Amino acid sequence: MIRVLVAEDQSAVRAGLVLILRSAPDIEVVGEASDGEQAVAQARELRPDLVLMDIQMPRLDGVSATRQVVAEGLADVLVLTTFDLDEYVFGALRAGASGFLLKNTDAKDLLEAVRTVARGEGLISPAVTRRLIAEFAAKPVREPKADPSVLDTLTRREREVLSCLGEGLSNADIATRLDMAEATVKTHVSRLLGKLELRSRVQAAVLAQELGI
Repeated sequence: MIRVLVAEDQSAVRAGLVLILRSAPDIEVVGEASDGEQAVAQARELRPDLVLMDIQMPRLDGVSATRQVVAEGLADVLVLTTFDLDEYVFGALRAGASGFLLKNTDAKDLLEAVRTVARGEGLISPAVTRRLIAEFAAKPVREPKADPSVLDTLTRREREVLSCLGEGLSNADIATRLDMAEATVKTHVSRLLGKLELRSRVQAAVLAQELGI
């Protein structure tokens, strides 16, 4: 059973999310929070497997709440947003969010996203990935925020996997593209995260995009 805490300040939206989650036999909603401070407090108390976290909330925004939840090892975080404010996207990912999903995602994809993150496979929805890549393409050439030398510790195969992560590909997609077993992909992802000192594959995706690989 996947234990989920829902953090969303709009009561109607929160009720809708809870309704969708409770429709799945393998998901249990263990708590609800209407702001970031409540989300962190309930995560500490309830220790859910996953927090479904809205970005824009009162008292403590979703980025700051995500950073606290992840830093304390309380739960994985799947961030929800309308994508109105792009500056929050990278903030949430750098804070350690394991996934990023648009609020207009349908019920089936939301449930699958929760299951995916709960399995330890972070994700960025395809729509978000395309938007991120478009944002990078639209920006003038500049020095990357990350130091390219961090890649020196990676093997050729690990760099290929990192590049795939930057496109938002799942383990299954990476396995197909690189012609390897899915279990082998998981091993490469685990190793490159350790070498790069990253908390999630989503952070690896951000790094890949920043470095343009």
